[in-house]
Amino acid sequence: MTVAVIALAAAGCGKSSSDSAGGGSESSGAYSGKGIGLAYDIGGKGDQSFNDAAFSGFEKAESEFKIGGRDVEPNDSESNADKVQRLEQLAKAGYNPIIGVGFVYGPAVKEVAAKFPKTTFGIVDDDSVKADNVADLVFHEEQASYLAGVAAAKATKKKHIGFIGGVDIPLIHKFEAGFVQGARSVDPKIKIEKQYLTQTPQEGGFSSPDKGKDAANGQIEAGADVIYHAAGLSGQGVIQTAAEHKVWAIGVDSDQYQQSSLAKYKDWILGSALKNVGGAVYELTKSVVDGKPLSGEVRGDLKSGGVGFADSNPKYQAMKDVVAAVDKAKQDIIDGTVTVNTQ
Repeated sequence: MTVAVIALAAAGCGKSSSDSAGGGSESSGAYSGKGIGLAYDIGGKGDQSFNDAAFSGFEKAESEFKIGGRDVEPNDSESNADKVQRLEQLAKAGYNPIIGVGFVYGPAVKEVAAKFPKTTFGIVDDDSVKADNVADLVFHEEQASYLAGVAAAKATKKKHIGFIGGVDIPLIHKFEAGFVQGARSVDPKIKIEKQYLTQTPQEGGFSSPDKGKDAANGQIEAGADVIYHAAGLSGQGVIQTAAEHKVWAIGVDSDQYQQSSLAKYKDWILGSALKNVGGAVYELTKSVVDGKPLSGEVRGDLKSGGVGFADSNPKYQAMKDVVAAVDKAKQDIIDGTVTVNTQ
């Protein structure tokens, strides 16, 4: 598929976007939109985590349905008005669905969806927007994090592990809660370091690898030998530091062992707590192309494959007791034997 990179005219609409050569006329059925509109969260494309997971679903949908697409980067320190302008431009251009990647798009999606009732909007990680043409694409992150906690508690040699959250907000508290519960299900006395990089997204908690490095160094110096991050682009700093100190890191959202920019450090990526953002983007697009657009809350969990734990590292696969414990925990959650905390 040919992709041209173009600059958007309006400053509030982001740094750049990709506009594929496909078009709605090539898609199957009665779909008449221009393609998928995807607006990235803080950190943008290339974070090897949350935004890139969304982009994978964007690419898959473009290819399979032979439709166009435009993905747009955020600006640094942008306002809600910038997000509104970005989404409105996509809607006016005929993109459908239009998806805001991240809870920060909540107010903008609510405002713009009301102006374009015939366009389907999606928002990832926010369930507050209630409208007939909006799908809230949310996940049981705590379930995947529970598996990460089990893996960490089984793999640690020091009975000392760590959690690094990007921003101190309720969404990331779910990651911490699941991780801590999972770890303590293995060892109730395990020592757990906990740290949030910033209080607000605007301070760079999800987009500052240097902050991730500093936090990981601190936890490793304190004695942790397995560190789980839920910090977006900042997590690259966590993974790099863990590898340099030859301790385990656990990635998030995407299978970070498979990410090209982290290849140098992958031997020390024990696994990743997965959130199938790409699948959510793909399924919402499919529903629109099929003429049956999803709306309301669409929540992914372990049972549906919406969250999970990546086992790509052969070193992880060789740790049979760790794998068995994670597999059992997964089945217990699916069966309802274990209910995972969200705070």
